[in-house]
Amino acid sequence: MIFTPLPLPGAFLIDLEPRGDERGFFARVFCEKEFSAHGLETKFLQINNSVSALPGTLRGMHYQLPESAEVKLVRCVRGALFDVMVDLRPHSPAFKKWVGLELSADNRRMVYVPRGFAHGFITMEPQTEVFYLASAFYDPKAERGVRYDDPAIGIQWPFSVAEISKKDSQWPDLNEKLHGFSQLQKCE
Repeated sequence: MIFTPLPLPGAFLIDLEPRGDERGFFARVFCEKEFSAHGLETKFLQINNSVSALPGTLRGMHYQLPESAEVKLVRCVRGALFDVMVDLRPHSPAFKKWVGLELSADNRRMVYVPRGFAHGFITMEPQTEVFYLASAFYDPKAERGVRYDDPAIGIQWPFSVAEISKKDSQWPDLNEKLHGFSQLQKCE
């Protein structure tokens, strides 16, 4: 695997290194030794799968507070999406900064989303399927989110939102007290 650091500290783009022949190819999508060598999480407790029927379906921007803060390893296995992460760690030099990348079944790229980041995506093709590993169990009491169109963050989505859940459409604007940012210091 090829680990490329992103502009947000601790976040990575991960490309596969396929080994192929006339049959096709083989590639690793996870290796404890390689992740550990890069100082990344190696213990994942949940594997999640989502399918979005329509292009323009937005899911996010989600995170969990400590002790339930999670690392995510995200890969698109069908279709394509624009994946976004926002650094919400108050003492990070990238606090409130975001990065977005296209993940698709064709490019087979993955993103490593550290603890203390909000995460979400918008689908670019019908029937887009996402597969991701999480290092912590989902905890509804620790779940938080920020608005996908919050001007304080300024995410530049590639096109308009066509579908969004009621919950995701009602996340509040960025507010340090409301979102528990002081608790996210524990994620650094």
